[in-house]
Amino acid sequence: MQIVSTVEALRKIIKSKKSEGKSIGFVPTMGFLHEGHLSLIKRAKAENDFVVVSVFVNPTQFGPNEDLSVYPRDLERDTELSEKSGADLIFHPTVEVMYPEGSKTTVNVTDITEKLCGASRPGHFQGVTTVVTKLFNIVSPHRAYFGEKDAQQLAVIQKMVEDLNMDIEVVPCPIVREKDGLAMSSRNVNLTEEDRKAALVLSKSLMAAKEMIEQGEKKVDVIYETVKSVIESENKVEIDYIEIVDGVTLEAIDEIEGKVLIALAAKVGKVRLIDNIIIGGQKCC
Repeated sequence: MQIVSTVEALRKIIKSKKSEGKSIGFVPTMGFLHEGHLSLIKRAKAENDFVVVSVFVNPTQFGPNEDLSVYPRDLERDTELSEKSGADLIFHPTVEVMYPEGSKTTVNVTDITEKLCGASRPGHFQGVTTVVTKLFNIVSPHRAYFGEKDAQQLAVIQKMVEDLNMDIEVVPCPIVREKDGLAMSSRNVNLTEEDRKAALVLSKSLMAAKEMIEQGEKKVDVIYETVKSVIESENKVEIDYIEIVDGVTLEAIDEIEGKVLIALAAKVGKVRLIDNIIIGGQKCC
């Protein structure tokens, strides 16, 4: 397993692999890997000859009162897990490498970044799109793998790649959950035992919505109230948002039709968690 921390060293390796006719798969992460990340790496390995995993906690996507300073980090563990899952190289740059002194360029996708998480985290998606663009330019992969748990992020990246004519295939991968339904997240490690139990209302609320829809309910306001009621049954959970939107455009809808995204964010104790399900258009997670 190679660990590379400079742009020049990585580009030299990628150039060599491409000269050999090898395809490059890329999994961007902020580290502290869990089974969700590992499923992306395994998929990338199955579909490519050479797999790069980036481990970089990107400061520009964190707000002033968010958890940058306590975001979990463990490169040794990440390296071991990545290697076992089929990765060939870890790109682990410093902040100074990714954002050299004097950097003034950002990448901004409008409209769809202003909804859902974007409404309560101003500047977050500009940080995401800027760092992902930089990583795409550095790694120059044929395919890049993103989890559907960050549904809005996935939609934003897909739109950015389309609008900027990037020659990269963005591959969506299903949410991976714990046995009790909690969506896997690097932030879960920061939950207390009590908060961990309380967090289960998030997936429980989404499954309640899914069941309602399968039984024929189509009115968004009725489904919304059910999701809200389930979450509010747990007083340790503070809702940030619950949104039921078009699964492609993220626009608000009144009735369930076609591909629909039901997404939510909530603070459980001191930890902000997100979760979602997709109804129609593809198999629900």
